[in-house]
Amino acid sequence: MSAETPVQTTGTFTRLRLRFRAWRGNRPFWAGVFTLLGGVPIAYFPYATFKLGTMSVAMATTAGAGSLIIGVLLFTLGLTMWFQQATRIFAGVAAIVLSLVSLVVSNIGGFILGFLFALIGGALAVSWAPGAPPNPQPAREDGTDVGDAPRAADPDTAILRPVLDEKDAPYRTSEHGSGGAADGTPESAWATGDANGGSRVG
Repeated sequence: MSAETPVQTTGTFTRLRLRFRAWRGNRPFWAGVFTLLGGVPIAYFPYATFKLGTMSVAMATTAGAGSLIIGVLLFTLGLTMWFQQATRIFAGVAAIVLSLVSLVVSNIGGFILGFLFALIGGALAVSWAPGAPPNPQPAREDGTDVGDAPRAADPDTAILRPVLDEKDAPYRTSEHGSGGAADGTPESAWATGDANGGSRVG
């Protein structure tokens, strides 16, 4: 494989999985899932009939219509949590209220299963909040971000700063005509003969 070989594109499954992951992260996904699952047993059990051999067991009650309405409402609230995130708090509170009503109306809340699923889904919807995008950290003077290790200096982008305190420099010379010689010796030392062995040279 050479450097000129074109890079293979990402598979369809991977692209769909990443797209679904991004879609799921922007909404109370699991709240909607639990709310949908809570509506299924609440609406199903009052109309279900089980057969044990030659014997049929029907769980239909006089409140079958109420159970169907509660199940459909929970199903609708679950979809609302997915596609209308702005109403998630209302949908969560409504799901909790309907789950409590199903204990009396629909076979003890769909034999407790629908009650628990709807209650958990409503609680998750109320407590969910959209995440905030991360703020970029300001770079420090040494070229590193806050909390990062120092990076190697790039000669093309390195910033050279002047020395602010000149007294710390190892060599300091004064300019000609500023009251001293070029080597830093005071002019008074030359006049008194204290410099260069008592005689002035030059």
